[in-house]
Amino acid sequence: MHCVRGKIAILAYQLKITKKKPKMTENNRYCVILCGGCGSRLWPKSRIQMPKQFIDFLGTGQSLLQLTVARLKGIIPQENIFMLTQTEYAEIVKQQVPEISESQILLEPARRRTAPGNAWAAYHIKAINPDAKIMVAPCDNIILRVDEFRQSVVKAFEFIEQNDDTLLTFGVKPTHPETRYGYIQQGKEIDGEFATVKTFTEKPDLELAKVFIDSGEFYWNTGIFFWSADTIIKALLENASVEVSPKFAEGEGIYGTERETEFIKEIYEVSPSASIDYAVLDKADNVTVLRVEGIGWTDLGTWGALYDVSPKTREGNVVQRAKAMMVNSRNNVVSVKSDKLVIVSGLDDYIIADSDNALLIVPRSEEQKIRNYVREVKAVHGDKYL
Repeated sequence: MHCVRGKIAILAYQLKITKKKPKMTENNRYCVILCGGCGSRLWPKSRIQMPKQFIDFLGTGQSLLQLTVARLKGIIPQENIFMLTQTEYAEIVKQQVPEISESQILLEPARRRTAPGNAWAAYHIKAINPDAKIMVAPCDNIILRVDEFRQSVVKAFEFIEQNDDTLLTFGVKPTHPETRYGYIQQGKEIDGEFATVKTFTEKPDLELAKVFIDSGEFYWNTGIFFWSADTIIKALLENASVEVSPKFAEGEGIYGTERETEFIKEIYEVSPSASIDYAVLDKADNVTVLRVEGIGWTDLGTWGALYDVSPKTREGNVVQRAKAMMVNSRNNVVSVKSDKLVIVSGLDDYIIADSDNALLIVPRSEEQKIRNYVREVKAVHGDKYL
């Protein structure tokens, strides 16, 4: 019965989608900041109770979330910025971004990756403004050249305002073969910095990454997206019926009301975990890439990424908030709690990081194994060290 009602709701919604061009106004521009992850690849600094998005990793006095919000000021109305996060992080978000209202925090009742969250955000914002154009921004991006980034954001909004049926993604011109990022292959040239998307590829091995760079056709996938509420909802209904429950479409008249929280809880209980890339973008034929360069973009998802963007000593060491004696040691990351004295001797290319009750010492070349170590720690010790 639920399946039948879901199909009826989908058909009803599709019949209501209009091709009328919305008014192009900044008041129609929204942003959904994704800030619900647990950041396990940056363990033990990033913990379940205080994951990476709420930590000042760069020593700027602002967390990654606060830096993300600051980049949007002046280009998206403050009241149009929404946080998509986990229920347990509600108070942290309120403390770190006190200028937003409680109604701007969408609390996911379970971890289901990005497809269900993007679906909910689109339906919720559409109930507020049917003409909404939405930017989706991960909060673990580092942007060194903020002015250039803002200019690209405005270009992206202008493009989807003129091309309402497009799903748009930011692609950054790669500077080297990188295995930590996904890649976007450009297709047909559209206009200026825009092109159609031919393929998406998840993190390749080094040899394949070199092929991508040599071809000149590939860009790093930033995970930053732009679309109208109508367009992403339609794409979800057409492409993600298996991965994302069609019950989202049954919520018309519920979104924005007191019943929404309970309704979303029911949906999340039956929604499989899926990324928006896999559920929609890999399958859709209306994806466009805005090719950007010169914004100083990095995805701060790993210790290696933190090493890349941090100041280094003459020996190539990165030392964060520690009194460190580095003896015959090069190219290490040392990130410890408070001003602890650390003596490192004879280590090259290592990660040395601690928290209150955990210490990590691994070669930088093995950083991709950290997530596996975290799983093993959970299996043996539960959440005590997570």
